[in-house]
Amino acid sequence: MSSIKIAIVGVGNCASSLLQGIEYYKNRDGKEIIGLMHWQIGGYKPGDIEVVAAFDIDKRKVGKDVNRAIFERPNCTLVFCPDMPKTGIKVRMGQILDGISEHMQDYGDDYRFIPSQEKELGQKEVVKILKTSGADMLVNYLPVGSEKATRFYAKCALEAGVAFINNIPVFIASDPEWAEKFKAKNIPIIGDDIKAQVGATITHRVLTDLFKKRGVKLERTYQLNTGGNTDFLNMLNRSRLASKKVSKTEAVQAVAASRLDKQNIHIGPSDYVPWQNDNKVCFIRMEGKLFGDVPMNLELRLSVEDSPNSAGVAIDSIRCCKLALDRGIGGVLYSPAAYFSKHPPKQFTDEEAYTMTEEFIQGKRKN
Repeated sequence: MSSIKIAIVGVGNCASSLLQGIEYYKNRDGKEIIGLMHWQIGGYKPGDIEVVAAFDIDKRKVGKDVNRAIFERPNCTLVFCPDMPKTGIKVRMGQILDGISEHMQDYGDDYRFIPSQEKELGQKEVVKILKTSGADMLVNYLPVGSEKATRFYAKCALEAGVAFINNIPVFIASDPEWAEKFKAKNIPIIGDDIKAQVGATITHRVLTDLFKKRGVKLERTYQLNTGGNTDFLNMLNRSRLASKKVSKTEAVQAVAASRLDKQNIHIGPSDYVPWQNDNKVCFIRMEGKLFGDVPMNLELRLSVEDSPNSAGVAIDSIRCCKLALDRGIGGVLYSPAAYFSKHPPKQFTDEEAYTMTEEFIQGKRKN
């Protein structure tokens, strides 16, 4: 099989886990595949993914080999594959735009972004890099709230003719206008806002779906999350959270028996705890009524390393996107988007989305 060539924007914790994972699984034979949903997708193994371009704005990463940059601060995720070979791919200076929240300047250097003084690349320069690198797709790992920056890179992907995987809650794939642009150019897109393997949102969705199937009326629920990475620090600025709250809330509302009133559902990042680093702790409470209108409640605490949890999904999303490219399919990939993203254009239960994605992989479903 040929390699899957990806470009990455945002060399943060999620990119670190993804790149470590590619190397980690490269020399395994598929008999012991802990942590993967699929060993092969259309013949592509995790080790077939290759980074050919990378963009960031932090001075500690720009100019460094991408496999060295992933271990620079403020990255703080677990290092599970420390022996990363040099790739020869240098991290290039991207566009800052709205990628940095002003309040982060009040925190220490180990926790915040420090912008490089290098010249920011313009659209023509980014497009040229995407084309000359031979990238098949651009994977977006920008900070939450990077609305302008995400649209900038989506435009670059369209102009360069490369697929786009939008892992953050800026609505591109789920925006009909943007979706039509990718369809018109027959370029695949998956998004928006990546799910985790076993994270807060998918756990909340599965439990909500369980309530529905077991005839329990869900009356009130919350999901509170704390973490210590730059994502949680960034989200202390509540003005950057609008799309994130919509994405996470809608993911749960979409599988409920009936939509809850706004005052009865609260989902979103709650606080930044620096010493947690990339550990994310989630608290879920669900209140409802079961047989005979008898009240019940459920409380759950989930603790996960945030970025590897995301990478376990990204590694499949990338390979599904490559399948679409190989098959000449463009536009929104509805099945993978529903399974891998919190805010896809079309919502399905996770069970339905799983079946649809398996059918897509097998070639039984176009998108």
